[in-house]
Parts: sequence; C-alpha cells; structure tokens
Amino acid sequence: MELGLHPAQLRRLAEQALMEDRAYEDITTAALIPSDQQGRGVIVAKREGIIAGLPMAAAVFEAMDPSIRFQTLVQDGAKVVAGQEVAVVEGPLASILAAERTALNYLQRLSGIATLTARFAEELAGTGVVLRDTRKTTPGLRTLEKYAVRVGGGQNHRLHLADGILVKDNHLAALRARGLGVTEAVHLCRQAYPQMPVQVEVTNFKEAQEALEAGAEALLLDNMAPAEIAQVVALARGRAALEASGGITLENVREVAKAGVQYISVGAITHSAPALDLSLEVA
Repeated sequence: MELGLHPAQLRRLAEQALMEDRAYEDITTAALIPSDQQGRGVIVAKREGIIAGLPMAAAVFEAMDPSIRFQTLVQDGAKVVAGQEVAVVEGPLASILAAERTALNYLQRLSGIATLTARFAEELAGTGVVLRDTRKTTPGLRTLEKYAVRVGGGQNHRLHLADGILVKDNHLAALRARGLGVTEAVHLCRQAYPQMPVQVEVTNFKEAQEALEAGAEALLLDNMAPAEIAQVVALARGRAALEASGGITLENVREVAKAGVQYISVGAITHSAPALDLSLEVA
C-alpha cells in the first residue's frame, strides 16, 4: 500500500479506464504491431514538477498485460526537471501502446495536483499554517487526487461526507426556513454525533461570533479578507480551530496565513491543477 492507495482499488480504476478507452480493441495497434513484438518505452517529464501516481500507472500496465515490466526511476514526491526520465516500460509493444494513454492520463493528472499543491506549500513555508484540500475532486478519483495532495505536501480535510461535520451555508438556510439558526445547528449536530467536532462555515465577523458562542469547535472562514480574518482570530482566542477558504491564490495565500489561522483550504489544488506534461517515448 502506498500512502493509503490499496492495490485492489488501483486495479479496479485501471480496468475501468482501460475499458473506457477500449484498450483491448486498439485497431491501429492491431493493424501495425504483431503481438509477439517486444519493445521498450521511457516515460519522460516535459517540464518541471512533482511526480505522483506511479503506482497507478504501474497498475494500468499490469491490468493491460501482466507480462509488462514497469520500473520506476524516481519515487512519488520526487521533483523532476524537463527531460528527466521517470519510468521504463518493457514487454509486448502492442500492449504497451494500448495502455500508454490511460497510464499517462493518470500520471499527468496526479502529478499536476502534487505540483500545484507543492507550490502552495512553498508559499506557506515558515508560517506554521497547514494547507488542506477540499471535496472538489473528480468523481471516482477522490482517493487518488487526495493522495496526490499528500504527495505534494498538503493535508486532506474531509475524505467524504461521513468523515466530519461541516455546517455550510445551505444547511443554515434550510434550518432558517424552520426558524432555527447556528446555535441550534451546533446543538443538533452534537446531539446526533457527540464524538465529532462541529465546524461551521461563516462569511463575516458577526456569523463567526455567533458560531463561537454556539460552541463550534472549528470555523471555516469563507471568502473573508485578511483584515476581517484577523478580527475573528482575536475574537476566537484559541477557542476554535480557524480555517480560511475561498478566493485563495498563490499570490495571496501567505497574506491570509499571516492573519493567524491554523489552516488554509484550497479547492483549486484538485479542481483546477494543470496536468504535468509527460510522454512515453518508444526506444
């Protein structure tokens, strides 16, 4: 198991993606490459970045053809430069070519997430603030994408809806329709799940004050300016964990961190990370 990636899950995802691509029916390769022709391919980084997803790429080639040999030249988490060789693939050339795109799609996507996460983590270096991800992930790929966040130096927030309580704006809107508010929300959550800390999303100082008075153990400060965040930090005085989120960029993340929060969550590291350019070159 690699940082929480189970081989059975990797196999399932590999098989699903290969079936989607109909890799076992690659008509171009079937027309051109005899089944007994052996070959060697090298996965090469086309630009600088952080590698993540090598176990997933290996699982794709294994699912395509167990006789393919996949050798890593670096490990997940390694920083690579343009032109650097990342892995070598050897075996039946037809199988290698049929699985090539699927393996690269996973590797490029996850490496892109790790690379962007690392850039945010670098901006936060020395502040003591922890970078977190969100649930804004690709359906079906959350475990992989959150793995890539960890590889890049970030921390996972909630893996799924059963992983923690987060009272968001729409929850509160539904409660207000019944004449209830933040205090009741915290009480109801604590009553239903007494062992779980309650985090409440707030958008301004007044809402933060109300959530603190209700006894919330954590606040998610959504789209708040650094100056207002600092006011909430002073108000909380350590009574609740504070997490800033919304509108966080590489340009302003350090300024937000200096406002005094413990955590900063960035949805962009999973939903908007550009893929790291990688290619497979047949030798």
